[in-house]
Amino acid sequence: MSRPESGAGTTVLTGAEIVWATLEGEGVREVFGYPGGAILPIYDALRKFPIRHVLVRHEQGAAHMADGYARASGRVGVCMATSGPGATNLVTGIATAMLDSVPIVCITGQVSSKVLGSDAFQEVDITGITLPITKHNFLVTRAEDIAPAIRQAFQIATCGRPGPVLIDITKDAQQSTASFEFAAAAPCAARPHPMLRADSSSIREAIALIHSAERPIVLAGHGITQSGAEAQVIAFAESQQIPVASTLLGLGSFPAAHPLNLGMMGMHGESWVNHAIQEADLLLAFGMRFDDRVTGNLAHYAQNAKKIHVEIDPSEINKNVRVDVALIGDLRGVLDTLLPLLPKRTDTGWLRKINASKGTAAVRDIINLPDNGHLYAAHVIHDIWREAQAAGREQDTIIVTDVGQHQMWEAQYFKHETPRSLVTSGGLGTMGFALPAAIGAKTACPHKDVWVIAGDGGFQMTAAELSTVVQEKLAINIAIINNGYLGMVRQWQETFYEKNYSASPILSPDFVKLAEAHGIAGAHIAKRKDVTLAVTKARTSGQPFLFNFQVEKEDGVYPMIAPGAALHEMVHRPERDPLLETAEDE
Repeated sequence: MSRPESGAGTTVLTGAEIVWATLEGEGVREVFGYPGGAILPIYDALRKFPIRHVLVRHEQGAAHMADGYARASGRVGVCMATSGPGATNLVTGIATAMLDSVPIVCITGQVSSKVLGSDAFQEVDITGITLPITKHNFLVTRAEDIAPAIRQAFQIATCGRPGPVLIDITKDAQQSTASFEFAAAAPCAARPHPMLRADSSSIREAIALIHSAERPIVLAGHGITQSGAEAQVIAFAESQQIPVASTLLGLGSFPAAHPLNLGMMGMHGESWVNHAIQEADLLLAFGMRFDDRVTGNLAHYAQNAKKIHVEIDPSEINKNVRVDVALIGDLRGVLDTLLPLLPKRTDTGWLRKINASKGTAAVRDIINLPDNGHLYAAHVIHDIWREAQAAGREQDTIIVTDVGQHQMWEAQYFKHETPRSLVTSGGLGTMGFALPAAIGAKTACPHKDVWVIAGDGGFQMTAAELSTVVQEKLAINIAIINNGYLGMVRQWQETFYEKNYSASPILSPDFVKLAEAHGIAGAHIAKRKDVTLAVTKARTSGQPFLFNFQVEKEDGVYPMIAPGAALHEMVHRPERDPLLETAEDE
């Protein structure tokens, strides 16, 4: 049978063929998955369609790859798994995408509709399991319902606040036939939420607050990139001379080198940023949700500041922080409406005051961190950034991090100038995310340099995906920040649990030999002087490469805010910080 054309009118196809024909019609070119009995009809039909399938080593990796693909490209990521354990292995990846508002579509096979509810082999109620962690999900039992479900899933995943959608398709629906016409399966036009247009009275209130503010700050969140509003945010900040602080997921949405960029806020944010937020008289929250890692103790959060919240999801308004004005709608559209109504401001006194408060805390503004004979994670990340900058590849580099100390060091020491240049798990904090998400990012953006930055603990959770890197011929560079601990757990134990390092020391394999076993070259590095040359060689090789960076074991991420503390109550760097000491000082 020849391949059916997705736009060629009505034809009769099996449900399995309809899956691929509909995905092709939606513009899908890559899918990440793992076959199994209940989804074999779909895999059998794949040969008729020009869609690249990336075989993962674990279904969790498939969900993270779809997630990384979506974050790096702005397109919908697609993953597949069979029923039962295949479907449940997707759950962590789905939850990761849900918490960070990432558009992915997950397709799972299901047992035949005739045995649903009988505890058949590899049957599990995956729609019930994923109900709290998807925007919507479908159980499809008829071939004629497959195309409408998939098309609607793409619409739901991308409209409003993005997020994951799951489609569970029974095996008999895959095997039976139905008429297919791509256009006929188009979903109804998405009905706009009645609140999704910022009303004129709220606009007037916002203008009045902005006009009267003397110490305003923009809080830049992930929604800036999701909206494609980067240019509007820059124009707004420059027009009003308002400094900009970023959430972790907001990094890159406002250029790091811009003079109005303050840096990252929150638990491991810059001290001057957190102090400025506490002193502000107006906060403009752009596409962020006042997460607890950003606010600290809510009772003491920005008590003297009025708050304007621009947000596409009405459920986020007043959920964590009470605001004075809510502008509910797409951020780009709201700013396009707001900006022409605001006269330009020229007063830079507030920004000068914030910059003056940095003092010696601004160590990350030092062009060259000193080499004191020891290797620190900050050295590694700083030097990867410097090498990319020197090579003119800064805007063509994507960093994909795992979760832990290295994630925070990356946010502090790598300067993100462009959107979608940092892919990281924020809301769920998923260890094991980095390697599979990097595979997705590299698949989406093959012309970009993709770096994995992972800890020795999280990397071991999904290290099997090294074989996926080799099988797909992906030139991904992997930097393992190896300190012999579950580093963030150890830091908390040191600070809050009297140095009781219970279960945080971790034994690791020889990561270089492990990489070689998968067919990837690698190197051990323990000296600062060896970092840049090795990084350059790896980046230009056109092949995947793994570095085991053996860094100081008991280094900490500073500043940090203790649980329950206010945003300004930070634990600072030790007075004598070994990271900043030269060898001569020792």
